[in-house]
Amino acid sequence: MIELKNIVKKFEKLDEHKKKITLIADNDISFEVKEGEVVGLLGPNGAGKTTLLRMIAGIMQPNEGSVLIDGKDYKHNELEIKKNIAFLSGNTKLYKELSPTELMDMCADYYNVDKKKKKKIIDDIIKRFNMDSFRNQRIGTLSTGQTQRVGIARCLVHNPKYYIFDEATSGLDIISSKVILDFIKEEKENKKGIIYSTHYMEEAENICDRVVLLNKGRIIATGTPEKILKDTKTDNLRDAFFALIGDDNNA
Repeated sequence: MIELKNIVKKFEKLDEHKKKITLIADNDISFEVKEGEVVGLLGPNGAGKTTLLRMIAGIMQPNEGSVLIDGKDYKHNELEIKKNIAFLSGNTKLYKELSPTELMDMCADYYNVDKKKKKKIIDDIIKRFNMDSFRNQRIGTLSTGQTQRVGIARCLVHNPKYYIFDEATSGLDIISSKVILDFIKEEKENKKGIIYSTHYMEEAENICDRVVLLNKGRIIATGTPEKILKDTKTDNLRDAFFALIGDDNNA
């Protein structure tokens, strides 16, 4: 289980008068993600989603609070934890000069995947995502949708327990988006824990067991989509969000 307990993340910057000011990206964030569950992290740009996901993935550290993966923290168990997670964002940078096959082979070695099983694992992933026609093509020459499929594929090589997706379908066409959403549904059935960050509220309604709505670094609602719609007396999560922020819609 992934547990976030009272997470606070602050950044310092200089204003136009060269005076140091503190910005709070995430403020007192707490929620959990269980195995076999898809939890949506929803909110507009600037809500604090990406910063929060980077802390969950161990890329950043919170100023306050704790991130626990199966009861363990990054400070004492970083390598063990990172072997059990995969992180994918809509702008994940891949090695353009490598082919998808070469990238997955490199990732497999990085995670110490059994060399005797490595080729079959990679071949199975390529088949799963219908990548055979471009498996040996340079990643830098691939389309946006193909590149995102490669991004997901390299996440599967070490068979992680948890997936963290940050705007994974942003900018993709309907077919490429469906590949990712179908993958998330399949991995949920495989009892994987999944955090899915998006500003596409309709996607979240379709695939998430629970959602966490963020605005300006704070949780404004959490629960099943059905519960949030009932509580806000709305028909969709987009309307629910605006009902929750009321007049504060300069977010």
